[in-house]
Amino acid sequence: MPRVAQNQPSLDYLQMTGQIMASGQISREQHQMLTSAILSNKITDQEKHQINRVFDSLQTEASVKLTD
Repeated sequence: MPRVAQNQPSLDYLQMTGQIMASGQISREQHQMLTSAILSNKITDQEKHQINRVFDSLQTEASVKLTD
């Protein structure tokens, strides 16, 4: 999992969420990484927002599909 400074967003998370939203697909591994990041409370507000956007799309809009 990427290490994150307290106040700086991680480009890894931002790039990953951008790629997921663009492709409309999230792997189980990516889902687990993003879930762990949210639960760790070691990410920035911007990262939380982007990750929650992915999860919202997965659950409600169906614009992101879970893949193996």
